[in-house]
Amino acid sequence: MFGHRPDGRRVKKLDPIVQITPYLMPMRCDAQVFLEHKADYEKLSRYIVRKSQEGEKITFMQILVAAYVRAVSNNPEVNRFIFNKQYYSRNNCSVSYTVLKSPQDTNSSETTVRILFDLTDTIFDVRDRMNDAVEKSRATEEGDFVIKLARTVLAVPGLATLIVGIVRLLDRYGLAPSILMKELPLYSGMYITNNGSIGLHHPFHHIYNFGDVSLFIGMGSILKEAYVEPDGRTRMRRWLPLGMTADERVCSGAHYAAFFFDVEHYLDHPEELENPPEHVRFDPGVEYHVPKIKNKD
Repeated sequence: MFGHRPDGRRVKKLDPIVQITPYLMPMRCDAQVFLEHKADYEKLSRYIVRKSQEGEKITFMQILVAAYVRAVSNNPEVNRFIFNKQYYSRNNCSVSYTVLKSPQDTNSSETTVRILFDLTDTIFDVRDRMNDAVEKSRATEEGDFVIKLARTVLAVPGLATLIVGIVRLLDRYGLAPSILMKELPLYSGMYITNNGSIGLHHPFHHIYNFGDVSLFIGMGSILKEAYVEPDGRTRMRRWLPLGMTADERVCSGAHYAAFFFDVEHYLDHPEELENPPEHVRFDPGVEYHVPKIKNKD
């Protein structure tokens, strides 16, 4: 309320064309745009193998998240969201995704993690934060906050409808409890779904109207396609397909283009993520930092 929310601060100085789009497209599902990118699987694999030989275990998802964090450090406009037709700068850099409680058992229950990152994070910082969050989530036998909350509201007929309706109303005016925004995965800058881990294609996932997620990325199973090399030879090449869904109202097309260009660049050059960025950009009046994960060794 009054320009402030637990998860962000009101942005007032905007291009009029950008500012009017929420009035033309009131909901996120009105403004979904879909993009596809094929990351070079072979280049990423070589990098992962090289790091493994150096004693650093890195995964494809960790590289993608690190590329997102670094791209946000260059393009803070993408890390905005819209509520009640008003623009807000998110006061964190956050990513959510779903994990299996037991990774070896596809029938095991699922849980979600929401992770905060610092814009100076290297790929090793990102990896440590992700590993730490997953370990803590899997160590909770009775389920995390989200699971316990869902069980509670579903225990009484009609209570879920009432609670969700109240939260939506409060959220509209920036009055929803901050604990919900800290714990619920739909209050994040980006949500990732790794369908490749279960052998499915990359989805163009819808964006939820609940919460404030403005970007959804779906990873799919590896593709093999014919590729013409610069010297004219044709060979089969492997790609990591990504389906991306974005809320086009969040910022101008030029800002989105710069952001996705950065993401693609860092996926092609993951070694550049090993060092902190030389410069970090924040929206005016919104600067945030997250302490590094301490080395457990």
